[in-house]
Amino acid sequence: MNPPPYPIFDADNHLYESPEVVTDYIPKEYSRDIQFVEARGRKRIAIKGQIATYMPNPTFEQIAAPGTHVPYYAGTNTEGLSLRELSGVPIDCPPEFREPGPRVVRLDELGISRALMFPTLANLLEYSLEGDPDLTHVSVHAVNHWLHDVWGFDYQNRIYTVPVITLPVVEKAVEELEWVLERGARAILIRPGPVTGYQGPRSFGLPEFDPFWARVEEAGIPVCMHASFPPLNRYYEQWEPGRTSSAFEPTPLKRLLLRHREIEDAIAALICQGTLSRFPKLRVMSVENGATWVGPLLDELELTHRQLPQDFAENPVETFQRCVYVNPFWEDDVMKLVGRIGEDHILFGSDYPHPEGLAQPLEFFEHMTEADVPSGIQRKVMSENAEALFGAFAS
Repeated sequence: MNPPPYPIFDADNHLYESPEVVTDYIPKEYSRDIQFVEARGRKRIAIKGQIATYMPNPTFEQIAAPGTHVPYYAGTNTEGLSLRELSGVPIDCPPEFREPGPRVVRLDELGISRALMFPTLANLLEYSLEGDPDLTHVSVHAVNHWLHDVWGFDYQNRIYTVPVITLPVVEKAVEELEWVLERGARAILIRPGPVTGYQGPRSFGLPEFDPFWARVEEAGIPVCMHASFPPLNRYYEQWEPGRTSSAFEPTPLKRLLLRHREIEDAIAALICQGTLSRFPKLRVMSVENGATWVGPLLDELELTHRQLPQDFAENPVETFQRCVYVNPFWEDDVMKLVGRIGEDHILFGSDYPHPEGLAQPLEFFEHMTEADVPSGIQRKVMSENAEALFGAFAS
């Protein structure tokens, strides 16, 4: 397809980590806590003695082809196939999903100028280690160390690999932030969900996290909150106990209960607990969470503000519109989103090469054209908004 006549910034690409993250980068003293094991003839990852089922192939030696799950997310799964069936025959993981050099070549083929590159395995590790703050920080640093060694955080000003910051211990989070900043990180990734420290879970919007947010604001680095293993999974399991936690085996009730509630709650916490008012220059990106949650959250914020105006430093809807950027799905109503948050805070993201993403990222542009999104707004979504946020393109 013909690309638009301007550089494209894809704010949601993924890499597949090498098994060396676990075998070589996890410190030896923790090698029994995180390791690969053989189970029914396949390699699995065991976290503190428990086999994690969320990712069926955590070595990523074979993967589902890009875009194979699109019929499910488009609501056109008329044959009623499971996600595993939609995945089809797995493919060998190609070099461009593992290494930055081949990935730049692939970006050229796809018509993409620059991309944010997110890890895949880190989500599994951070969720599975909840309740062990020390090991959580160790494992996340191992992922970041591998990312920096193999991909770098700014590869040829084309690929901005996004390191993870985990928050159980505020001082360690600040230390990790300094580590990635010193190595040129252009954005950071934070899991949208409660933080579990030594004394249990709590919100990262509370004042105890202010030293971290103050340093983020000072650095001017965008905070990405990418879709993750749902923190509310335990709530769902109270309704359907005993069901698998695999990302590839949803149920109708799980789909309805969890939706993208994790990002909605995370943004609500940052606004209602005052973080985005205490640090008004913070910029938070919602990535791969779609846009259907935005309207209901803004409606609830508006109502809550009318009920408890004394508990807000400013209008919470205006706080959202100033600080939050949203990456809609291709099937979302972009113009409806524009009506709620304006046209300057919407970012294109394809989720390439994950099976739920677009096999051809520029199909996002075609969907906007079919939906009669004005060309000026298309240009902002596909390019200019990321340019303004990251300073990536020359003016």
